[in-house]
Amino acid sequence: MSDLFATLKEKVSGQQIKIVFPEGLDERILTAVNRLAGEGVLKPILVGSQQEIQKKANELNLTLDGVEIFDPANYEGMDELVASFVERRKGKATEEDARKILLDENYFGTMLVHVGKAHGLVSGAAHSTADTVRPALQIIKTKEGIKKTSGVFIMVRGDEKYVFADCAINIAPDSQDLAEIAIASAETAKMFDIDPRVALLSFSTKGSAKSPETEKVADAVKLAKELEPRLTLDGEFQFDAAFVPSVAEKKAPGSILKGDANIFVFPSLEAGNIGYKIAQRLGNFEAVGPILQGLNKPVNDLSRGCNAEDVYKLALITAAQA
Repeated sequence: MSDLFATLKEKVSGQQIKIVFPEGLDERILTAVNRLAGEGVLKPILVGSQQEIQKKANELNLTLDGVEIFDPANYEGMDELVASFVERRKGKATEEDARKILLDENYFGTMLVHVGKAHGLVSGAAHSTADTVRPALQIIKTKEGIKKTSGVFIMVRGDEKYVFADCAINIAPDSQDLAEIAIASAETAKMFDIDPRVALLSFSTKGSAKSPETEKVADAVKLAKELEPRLTLDGEFQFDAAFVPSVAEKKAPGSILKGDANIFVFPSLEAGNIGYKIAQRLGNFEAVGPILQGLNKPVNDLSRGCNAEDVYKLALITAAQA
């Protein structure tokens, strides 16, 4: 395990943090949950039939000691969840609607987080990103001052750690979105002991090119500085001007970052997705994430191609966000 996750594990161990896993019958989930509970790192909750989950665990030679299992079909606290869901949706769902909706494992798990029965949720091993994120947006919702959730990757190589955002959620963020993503990414970085130095990226450095795209990023820089004036942040930058001190000295001599950024906010999902994959494949960086940020309580989305180790690591991250 890398130093990054060893540090996270140390932070969350013994704090009795409860993380709900809606995909209780998935082999990868069960394997990771067995390890998490066995190590005493956190307190897992599985969603599904007690009998079916126990049978699956037995087939895999896994124990479920220290693991709670909640079945939406006979959950004793369902009335509380239904009432809370109806109130949260504010006229968009009747009690009858709520009872049907909460039989869905992701909605059920998300409501457990909302009412405080769990501190966070990890799903997506067998569900699409939309199936995982939609309940969170409807129920948990975004933090005050943030309109949209976003997704970051922590890029790790040896002792190097960088944050890339948004690489997962927002296809075409506007200036306000980019400003919020920058601020949220700085908060996420602190969780990983990264002292945030934020660069908003473009194909222009400090007005070297003019277009609606570059103006969008320049406006985002102004907004972010107004919203969080104490944050070390600047832009718009080409990547080399944000990362290489000698280039920064030539292209942006007055910048506070001086070519030493560690958080990179991309102007679009297209750019962010391409950027993190280049770093991952050509630069041999480990891409940790995507980590969802901006929600009132942590919900994170696995890739359907994940393995048990990925589940374990994302659970640690989710617990650290709680």
